[in-house]
Amino acid sequence: MTSVRRLFAKRWSLSRMKFTYMSGRYMSCPPKNQAPEAVARKLEWKAQLGTNEEKQSFVLKTPKGTRDYNPKQMAVREQVFNTIINCFKRHGAQTIDTPAFELKETLTGKYGEDSKLIYDLSDQGGELLSLRYDLTVPFARYLAMNKITNMKRYQVAKVYRRDDPAMTKGRYREFYQCDFDIAGRYDTMVPDAECLKIVHEILSELKLGSFLIKINDRRILEGIFSVCGVPENKFCAVCSSVDKLGKNSWSDVKNELIQKKGLEPKTADQIGDYIQQSGGPELIEQLLMDPRLCQNKQTLEGVRDVKTLFEYLTLFGVTSQISFDLSLARGLDYYTGVIYEAVLLQDQKESVVQLESHHKEEVGSMAGGGRYDGLVGMFDPKGRMVPCVGVSIGIERIFSIMEKKAEISEQSIRATTTKVFVAAAHKSFLEERLKLLSTLWDFGIPAEMLYKKNPKLLSQLHYCEETGIPLVAIIGAQEMEDGVIKLRNVATREEVNIPRGNLIEEIKKRLALS
Repeated sequence: MTSVRRLFAKRWSLSRMKFTYMSGRYMSCPPKNQAPEAVARKLEWKAQLGTNEEKQSFVLKTPKGTRDYNPKQMAVREQVFNTIINCFKRHGAQTIDTPAFELKETLTGKYGEDSKLIYDLSDQGGELLSLRYDLTVPFARYLAMNKITNMKRYQVAKVYRRDDPAMTKGRYREFYQCDFDIAGRYDTMVPDAECLKIVHEILSELKLGSFLIKINDRRILEGIFSVCGVPENKFCAVCSSVDKLGKNSWSDVKNELIQKKGLEPKTADQIGDYIQQSGGPELIEQLLMDPRLCQNKQTLEGVRDVKTLFEYLTLFGVTSQISFDLSLARGLDYYTGVIYEAVLLQDQKESVVQLESHHKEEVGSMAGGGRYDGLVGMFDPKGRMVPCVGVSIGIERIFSIMEKKAEISEQSIRATTTKVFVAAAHKSFLEERLKLLSTLWDFGIPAEMLYKKNPKLLSQLHYCEETGIPLVAIIGAQEMEDGVIKLRNVATREEVNIPRGNLIEEIKKRLALS
């Protein structure tokens, strides 16, 4: 009777299902009462899983324009970050953080031709969003939104650009920026001079080689365009082309001005006569004597401000690395006054990095920035202006150079900060090692041990030599009996017994001397 019931139940169950013949086999169709949405979700899920062929063709790699960093590379980056942040703090800056993405409208219209490099995100709950292109525009939005009129801030964070990456030159699609900005109304050129002093301090401390900080003023550049006959509605477009001088030859820039920007050859030649000049105070005096340029009030203000800036930079003692370069344009639309850019000198790159081939733009600029007095007002409902000036340090390009230098010099780089390794001379000393390790941590001493109950002493000492740990605290039967810890200097292999009560003091003394 039971077997009959089972057979009946099985037939009844099968009668509720329909079968379809597909690809040489029968496929069950879903019951009629299953919702179409659920079916669609299942089909979508199966499609996302893909076929075995698709899985086999998948290449495991980082996205284009991005990279991973191993522990030793991160140790170098951490040193660079610390150098930069300590300099920012030394100058009295406080830090903030802003979202990695902003409303698309916040970023639109701020970057000129570079706006095409902004990463747009798909619609998220009714908001059109974009990944931040830099840290300057979010900072201006932050000031306007919080009605802040005075602030000295720094920020270290990732930004994103849909650029054509050049990994060996330190140009990525995802990278860090280290920004320092001063917002507020102050006497002319005082904050600007401090920003340039910060660039000089950081590049000097990092010991990258000889560098040059180029400065110019957007008002001077626009004055040059004006006297050369460039229509005002083409200023930004022409500025973007001029910004390529240095990376490209004047001949290439001139052709772009004529063919793509629609300038007359005579106008382009006049621009070239101006922007191919560079120098110092003598060039400033030359421009002050130029009757055509100085007829423009804003241009005259720009030249006078640059003269004042040089006076302050002389007091700071940094003018030997400063050049007044009329070709410097900085392509972003929001700059309104002084602009600057720091570059490594090519001959120094050859002597320090010693690569087989070199180009003038080997690693690009190390830092750049300028004055942007109108940006905050673009976000303020009443258009209230908050003058700002700032600088951004190109951490990725700096790291690219330091990485190459480390490869050539074959210098040893430690990936950890461990100062003491706790070792056992014999078996069955795990508990004693853990107690000593805890004591060292409690006194703020970076320490570690091998995660084995009975590691061989030779393996433990070899690990210390490999990782560069300077001291080893060794526990053994004899040391336990004598109430001492054997302290070993890894570099000299010298060993000395230290009473347990004096161990912390002795370790701190030795670490202070190293």
